[in-house]
Amino acid sequence: MEIAKRIQKLGTETAFAVSAEAAAFAAKGNKVYPFHLGDMNILTPANVMEGAIKAMQDGKTGYCPNAGIPQLREILAADVSAARGIPYSMENVAIQPGGKPTIGKFILALMNPGDEVLYPNPGYPIYESQIEFNGGIAVPYSYLEGEDNFDIDIEKLAKKITPKTKLLILNDLQNPTGAECAMEELQKLAKLVSKHNLFVLCDEAYFDIRYAGQSTSFAALPGMAERSIILYTFSKKFAMTGWRLGAAIGPKEIIDVIAKLNVNDESCPNHFIQYGAIAGLTGDQTEVRQILDTLKKRRDAAVDILNSIDGIHCFRPNATFYLFPNVTAAMQQKGLYDYEEFRRSVLTATGVSFCSRLHFGRPLEGEKNAYIRLAYSGIDKSEIEEGLAKFKAFIED
Repeated sequence: MEIAKRIQKLGTETAFAVSAEAAAFAAKGNKVYPFHLGDMNILTPANVMEGAIKAMQDGKTGYCPNAGIPQLREILAADVSAARGIPYSMENVAIQPGGKPTIGKFILALMNPGDEVLYPNPGYPIYESQIEFNGGIAVPYSYLEGEDNFDIDIEKLAKKITPKTKLLILNDLQNPTGAECAMEELQKLAKLVSKHNLFVLCDEAYFDIRYAGQSTSFAALPGMAERSIILYTFSKKFAMTGWRLGAAIGPKEIIDVIAKLNVNDESCPNHFIQYGAIAGLTGDQTEVRQILDTLKKRRDAAVDILNSIDGIHCFRPNATFYLFPNVTAAMQQKGLYDYEEFRRSVLTATGVSFCSRLHFGRPLEGEKNAYIRLAYSGIDKSEIEEGLAKFKAFIED
């Protein structure tokens, strides 16, 4: 058997390898504190579950329209329009089996082989994987550590644009850094997008995971809605990671292509789950607010302990459920200069399991600082405090 050559270009999420390693460590009787995956150990709101169950009982278990049921498309369009100030209708929405499919379908719809695509690094590894798998050239742009946030290095990004550059992937409220673009950053990006006739994937998976302030969509800037596809997911806001439901939202011409890709890839999104999503969007929001309250308490507990550790500095992001502390000095203090050696040493000594910068793209030329990523969405506050206390003792010993 000869596997197709294009599979060699397909990447993966190496965070799952970290998860498997942690599981093997736990299977030997060791305590593990799971900061490695952005999964959630919070129950999906009851009204969402009840809506899906009722739909099953009502017979909504067959095929549905390939772009999703009209009721959900209409309600989601109204919800996204109100939150972002963009006049979307159901024709601008194609429901997806999760947020991730929007990445691949955006690329398939708008990128030809040989086109260049700007993507964030460090960033979600599936961007690079899908660009290269589909024959594009993945061009990374980077971040700078500012006073209270990570900022896109827009000067370097601008220099990487060539006549072959067709697309920009923007993950504002970012995984892994938790970074949020300032309005000035968004405006500079919008000028570049207009000048070079680019189309943009706005990955807004964490748009609603916000503890202070208000999220702003790049697509809401003047002239950007017609150039942008929004990646929407129910996974975060409604703690529905395993339900696999999301949407692509944008110009009708592109959404029609994405809906056609739905037919070819999965026929249609899950039927009855969409009714659960409707219940979530239109029903009582008490449990949604409780999810945010729980995550905020976890964030604060983790940030406070991390910033008390000699050799570590961590921002307190207003959104996402990720922390990306600078551990350069801590690694040097321990005499550990290799990411994987550091990560495994911490796991063995403390049970604290996390990802490193290496799990979010190939290191770029000139990188000097070292970072790790901790997800606090799948670990209770008491476990955060217990695990990071052991981490602190390990670093300072």
